[in-house]
Amino acid sequence: MFRCIFSEGKIYKNLLNGQWVDSRSGKRDRILSPTDGTLVGEVPASTPEEADAFVKGAAEAQRSWAKIPVNERAAILHKAAEVLDREKEVLAEVLVCEIAKNKKSSLSEVARTVDLIHFTAEEGKRITGESLSSGAFPGFHETKLSIANRVPLGVVLAIAPFNYPINLAASKIAPALVAGNTVVFKPPTQGSVSALYLGRVFCEAGLPPGVMNVITGQGRSIGDYLVAHPLVNMVAFTGSSKVGKHIASLTGMKPLLLELGGKDAAIVLEDADLDLAAQLIVAGAFSFSGQRCTAVKRILVMESVADELIGHILPLVKALTVGRPENNADITTLISKEAADFVQELIEDAVRKGAKLLMGNKRDKNLIYPTLFDKVTVDMRIAWEEPFGPVLPILRVKTLDEAVKITNDSEYGLQASVFSKNIDAVFGVASRLEVGTIQVNGKTERGPDHFPFVGVKSSGMGTQGIRYSIEAMSRTKTIVLNFS
Repeated sequence: MFRCIFSEGKIYKNLLNGQWVDSRSGKRDRILSPTDGTLVGEVPASTPEEADAFVKGAAEAQRSWAKIPVNERAAILHKAAEVLDREKEVLAEVLVCEIAKNKKSSLSEVARTVDLIHFTAEEGKRITGESLSSGAFPGFHETKLSIANRVPLGVVLAIAPFNYPINLAASKIAPALVAGNTVVFKPPTQGSVSALYLGRVFCEAGLPPGVMNVITGQGRSIGDYLVAHPLVNMVAFTGSSKVGKHIASLTGMKPLLLELGGKDAAIVLEDADLDLAAQLIVAGAFSFSGQRCTAVKRILVMESVADELIGHILPLVKALTVGRPENNADITTLISKEAADFVQELIEDAVRKGAKLLMGNKRDKNLIYPTLFDKVTVDMRIAWEEPFGPVLPILRVKTLDEAVKITNDSEYGLQASVFSKNIDAVFGVASRLEVGTIQVNGKTERGPDHFPFVGVKSSGMGTQGIRYSIEAMSRTKTIVLNFS
C-alpha cells in the first residue's frame, strides 16, 4: 500500500522535483466532500512565485528525460499502471469522498486509466520517424534524403477537470511523458487530493525528479501565470469553454489541446429501435449525475414517435437511484452549491416558459433529482445551455432538417447520437452535423481512449486519443542529407 510520505493525516503536499513540499506561505485550500461537507483533505494554496519553481524544475529535468530511450520511458509508464492497479481501491475511495462519484464508477475510472497508461506506453514505442527521397518529387533526382523524426515539445502543462481527475489527467500526462516531455500538472481544486495520489503513483514507478511536478492552488491565483509561463511549451486543458477560450487568449503560438463543453444531441428518427435508444440515452444523460462534457444533453425526436420514446424513457429515469456515492447511487450530489444553483435556474426557466415536467424538479442542497422535460422549445435556456447536471430536455421536431438545424445552431460541437436502422439516413445526417464525433445507435461518450476525440466550435481545439495526443505533444524535426 502507499507510503503516504506526501501527506500528514489529511494535510497533503505538492510534488516538486521529487520532493513533497508545502506552500511557503503555509496557506491551504480545504477540500470538503460534496456529499456531506466533511473534510477530505487540505492542499497547498500555491502562489505564482512558487509556481515558477515547478515550471523551471520541469524544464531542467526535460533535457535528460528526452535522452532516455523511449522503451525505458515506456517501462516506467507500465510500472505506474501496475502501481495504480494495485492501489485502485484506495483511489476509488478518494474519488467517492472528493467528487461524490459512486464507488462502481470510481473503480471503473481507475481501471480505465490503468489500461490507458499501458496502451500509451506501447503506442509510444510505435511513433517512429520516416525517411523520404527527393527523387519522388518532380524536378529532383536522388540528390537529397530527408530524415524526419518526432521530438518532444518540452514542458507540457496539464490541467485536469474535477469530474475525471484521474483519467483525464493521465490522458494528458502519459502521452506527454512517453513522447519525452516533462509535465507540470495543475489539478482542479476539487480533485486535488486524487491528483496528488496520482503523482504518488508515478513517483513510486520510478519517474525521475522533476519529470512530473504537481502543483495545487486556485486557478484564479496560479492558472494564468502557468499558462503564460515562457518555459511552458504546450497546454493541455479539460474544462469549461469559457476558461478554454481564456487560455487560448493567453498562449500566443503555443500548441493547445482543449477539451471543452458540449450540448450533445440524441437525434431519434422514426425507424429507430426505441427501446435501445431509450436505454442508451438515459445511460448517456444521467451517468455521474450528468456531470460529463459528453453527456446526452438534449433529445431531438421526430414528433411521430415522441410519445412512444417517452414511454420507454420515463420508467428508466424513474428507476434511477438517488443517494450517497458509497452506496452506489446513480444520482449523487453535484460538485458544488453553485453547480446545483445553475441547474436549478435552467429547470425553473423551462417550467416558467411552458415545458412539460415529466418528473423531477426536486432538490436537496447540492442534490438535484433526475429531471425530465417534454415539449421543450428553442426559446428555453435548457435547449442551448450545458447544465452539467441530471436534467434532460426533449425537443419534438417535425423534420430531419429541423433536427440538424437545432443541433448545428449550438455554440458547441462535441458529439451527437443518431438512432436509426437506415444506414443511408444515418450517413446523410452525419455528413451535415457540425460536431467532432457522431455516434450511430450509441450514446455520446469519450472512449475507447485510442479513438480520436475532437470538438469543434466552442467544444475544443486539437485531436486527442492516445496516438493523436502523442503526435500533438511532439513535433517533426527534419535532417536533410545532400548528395553530390
